[in-house]
Amino acid sequence: MNGFSRVRVGVLGATGYAGQEAVRLLAKHPGAALALASSQSEAGAMLSRVVRGAPEVPLVRLEDAELAACDVVLCCLPHGESARWAGKAREAGARVVDLSADLRVPGDETPEWARGAVYGLPELHRERIRGAAVVANPGCYPTAALLALAPLLCAGNVAGPVIVNAASGVTGAGRAAKREYLFGEVAEDFRAYGLGNTHRHLAEMRDQGARMNGGAAPELVFTPHLLPVRRGILETIHVTLREPLDDAAAPWRDAYAAEPFVEVMEDRAPTLADVVGTNRVAIGVTPVAGVSAPMLTVVAAIDNLLKGAAGQAVQNVNLMFGLDEAEGLA
Repeated sequence: MNGFSRVRVGVLGATGYAGQEAVRLLAKHPGAALALASSQSEAGAMLSRVVRGAPEVPLVRLEDAELAACDVVLCCLPHGESARWAGKAREAGARVVDLSADLRVPGDETPEWARGAVYGLPELHRERIRGAAVVANPGCYPTAALLALAPLLCAGNVAGPVIVNAASGVTGAGRAAKREYLFGEVAEDFRAYGLGNTHRHLAEMRDQGARMNGGAAPELVFTPHLLPVRRGILETIHVTLREPLDDAAAPWRDAYAAEPFVEVMEDRAPTLADVVGTNRVAIGVTPVAGVSAPMLTVVAAIDNLLKGAAGQAVQNVNLMFGLDEAEGLA
């Protein structure tokens, strides 16, 4: 691993919402140590002055970051900028977990060094993540949707359009100041956005869905909503089945029986309160009555900053360096 007893982790964008969560997790992690933290807006300050519970690490500008001092770098940077710094980290010899959308779906513009990036959803790609050099951390909405749909997709039991209605807390929009995310604009309101099936997360949902569904991407209709809460995602997903199920919850119970961060709830649907502050996804399944074809409603809940971002990134780091997958996340 290295000449040290703990994995040396750098966090680029350490004062954004996901970066702060990563810092807090690493501060308590017995097998990892924060070696580097960057912030363009807070450079020169000590991280502990900006993030409660953080270690005494100086915040530096990206241009001054000593990436070679890290075993792995978490890129918590804006979409479109993150891949460039992930590439610099690889050039410096560090492994990378990129939390942006830049590397999740390979395309013509994907740099050569990133073409082998592993999609970092451990429940689906655990063995490929082990020892990987580059991991593309999934988006928050896709994490919940893909884990909710995987047992059906892998069994080839999805017949028609999948309707995903998803609602996220305001931290899902990032920390940049925008008027539409001010308290006075969000409080006491609830609104849809990205209408018309245009949200950027659809690309990775389709890509991963096709990999589970014999190469054919399921038809998805995805509508995100903004909740007037700080954190958490709740997704209500309607799926028409090819074949009815005698036991609606059985595919999820079987698929996730040994998963440390998936809870299948059979007595009720999950809520945000079940998952906020944890690295867990909670899933509930209910048959739909009064329809012509067999249909299920699957409800999935996650904390968008933990299982949807920083917690999953740390879960991936654990796998990449041979640590216990749940270390630092219990």
